Amino acid sequence: MLRQLALNLRRNWDNMATQGLRPDTAMKQPLKPESFPASVEHAPRLFQSGETTEKKLNCDVERLHIKVNDGPDGKVTGFLHVPSPYRSGEHNKTAAILVSGAGGGVVGPSSMYLSMADKLASLPSQQALLALRLDYRYPARNNYCVPDVRAAVDYLQRERQIDNVVLVGWSFGSAPVLTFAGMDDRCIGAAMVAPQTADTEGIRMMAPRPVLLCHGTGDRTLSHTCSKRLKEMYKSGDRSGRAEVKVKLFNGDDHALTRHAQEAETLITQFIMRCAGVDMDSGLVSKTVHTPLMAGSREEKIELMKKGGDLKGNESVD
Repeated sequence: MLRQLALNLRRNWDNMATQGLRPDTAMKQPLKPESFPASVEHAPRLFQSGETTEKKLNCDVERLHIKVNDGPDGKVTGFLHVPSPYRSGEHNKTAAILVSGAGGGVVGPSSMYLSMADKLASLPSQQALLALRLDYRYPARNNYCVPDVRAAVDYLQRERQIDNVVLVGWSFGSAPVLTFAGMDDRCIGAAMVAPQTADTEGIRMMAPRPVLLCHGTGDRTLSHTCSKRLKEMYKSGDRSGRAEVKVKLFNGDDHALTRHAQEAETLITQFIMRCAGVDMDSGLVSKTVHTPLMAGSREEKIELMKKGGDLKGNESVD
């Protein structure tokens, strides 16, 4: 039954890709490289003069334009965080790919992707993870966002010696994350912030791969009951008895977890590292994870989201 569900998911998705459109959207031109954000690279506090973090955490950011071969001509932009100095192949064989909501963008909810990516790429020695903050060519169109994710995974495998990925999605981003994960076992874990339930049937195919769902109980864009529903969908597909799914609710918080952003960012970063086999008992690893890099106030977080393109379209922090 589960195998048939997977085949149906892939068949339906491939049929839509062949037709070049989603049933509920009109065809538009893909975003061009110059349309993507270009000015947001690191977490605000990473390289502040005089801060001890300047010597403890260090990584570089490469701006990528990844070709997507799904019919419509276009390249998807991403920002790849790599250890500094970067030595090809001398890093963890698992990478993180972080995708945002219906507006696209590259900094994530409360701009936490900036902090997460900097920390993952700054881990010591060969434990460091490459972390890609990926935008979309056609925001909010799962039929095109899934090929964006696949193209990014293919690129990391082909060009950066990556074997597996951990995917993170915010809001609408749960749709391409779970659709891809349901069809491709190169995804070894998935974490989501304020996920939706539409286009997320792939979660039924994820067990026993771990899943983390974070949601604010005051979310007025997508109710926290969406995360509870996804948990049940995940468990319904588990036949191993080893299912690992966790729902973390943040009391009274909003769609972008602006009031608990630091706690959520730490939780997701640790989740990624566990999936990647990072030595969590290392003192240097622990210090890296708990170094505060995010913007301080709610207003600063939202301003970074605007700068990074994450509040385009109908996306909201409410």
